[in-house]
Amino acid sequence: MTTVKLLAAATLTVATIFAGQTMAQQTPTQYRSTVVPSEVIQSVSPALGRYEQEDVADLWKRPQLSARDRSVVTVAILVARSQTADLPHYVNLALDNGVTPKELSEVITHLAFYAGWTNGMSAVAVTHEIFRERNIGVDQLPASMPEFLALNEDGEARRQSSVKNLLGTSSPGLEQFTTDPLFRDVWLRPDLSLRDRSLVTISSLMANGQVAQLAGHLNRALDNGLTAEQAGEVVTQVAFYAGWPNAFSAGPVVAEVLKGRS
Repeated sequence: MTTVKLLAAATLTVATIFAGQTMAQQTPTQYRSTVVPSEVIQSVSPALGRYEQEDVADLWKRPQLSARDRSVVTVAILVARSQTADLPHYVNLALDNGVTPKELSEVITHLAFYAGWTNGMSAVAVTHEIFRERNIGVDQLPASMPEFLALNEDGEARRQSSVKNLLGTSSPGLEQFTTDPLFRDVWLRPDLSLRDRSLVTISSLMANGQVAQLAGHLNRALDNGLTAEQAGEVVTQVAFYAGWPNAFSAGPVVAEVLKGRS
């Protein structure tokens, strides 16, 4: 019996070591696109292959944002920029990293308003196939008309006044749709937290270089629970997935907002 136990223990130890080695080998690649295999990258740009293996992997290990939050930010960037080739990989990764189907559904809904309707529909087409493959049905998704969160009447009055001052009488349609459905419906849907809605919004704005709206939404994000450290790390994630120029356009705005709140 002792011999059998020793053999079993030895087998378990070997299996554990092998599994650990396998995970170590997989870690650098689990956060990258599966569209372009590593050997293809190496055949075109060995340097890019090295940056992917070293720097992109290191980016996802940084503790300032959780893997879940990095997935939310990355999916938001890809949807906002209509980068659908890589989207299936990162949608799957988001689900693996703890983003629920309800939350992912709401991220896409939210981005249809902040990144454009057609970008939202492109994300729907990609995510539909992933939900089908994972047997995620409509019973796991948010209701079209849920019980909405309570509206902050004072905050909404200030927002409407700000929009009116900004637009004047130039676009009554935009003013109307900004109130309803955007702020009196979309922002009050309960299956994505206000903090995460803000995270998605600022990620989208940074990804597309739309910094004119960034300060207001970043202040809202900080009010909704995003920390200053997390806000700064979103800029870092944007650099890799939307490019350094967009990150450096966003960086000074983020710095100014954080300075004003310190």
